[in-house]
Amino acid sequence: MFTMHNRGRRYARGAFWHEDRGERRGGGLHRGGGRGRRRVFDQGDLRLVILRLLSEAPRHGYDIIKLTEERLGGAYSPSPGVVYPNLTMLEELGYAESISEGAKKLYSITAEGTAFLGQNRAQADNIFARMQRIAEEQAEPAPQIIRAMENLRTALQLRVTQGQLTDKQTRVIVDTLDATAKTIEQI
Repeated sequence: MFTMHNRGRRYARGAFWHEDRGERRGGGLHRGGGRGRRRVFDQGDLRLVILRLLSEAPRHGYDIIKLTEERLGGAYSPSPGVVYPNLTMLEELGYAESISEGAKKLYSITAEGTAFLGQNRAQADNIFARMQRIAEEQAEPAPQIIRAMENLRTALQLRVTQGQLTDKQTRVIVDTLDATAKTIEQI
C-alpha cells in the first residue's frame, strides 16, 4: 500500500487514476471534489525505480524510500512493506546484491541487474519522467505569488464590503481582473 500526499494532506485507499491511459479505476474513499488519487506505479515499475537508483550508487532500503519520495516531490512515499520485498526479489533474481552493515543491508546493482535495466531503459525513462511530472504538480507557487494573491483577495474583500459599488467601479474591477487573468495566462 502507498499513501498519496497533497500539500501536507494524506489520503487513504481510493480510486486510482491511471495517468497514461486517462482512465479511472478502483473505488473506495475519494478526496474532495470527487477526484480519486492517481496510481503512481504499475506492477513492476517500482523494481525498475529501485534498480535505477541502485545504478546511481549503493543504497540502503531507507535511502530508496526517501529518494523515491524526494523524486516525486513528496507526493508518494513507498512503504517499507513494499520496498524491502522488492529488494529481496531483485536479489533472488540476481539483479541486486547486499552486504550487511550491522542491522542494515547495503544494496547494489549486479551486472545482471545493469543488463536488465538496459533492456528496459525506455520503460524506466518513462517512469522517471512520470515521477518528474508528479513532482512538478506538487510544487508550491513562489512565496511572492502567494503573497500577491492574498493581497488581491484582501483588497477585493475590503472594497466590496465597504458599501455599494457604482456600475463604473464594478466595471473597472471586473475589467482589471479579466485583463490581469489574460496576462497571466499568456506568460
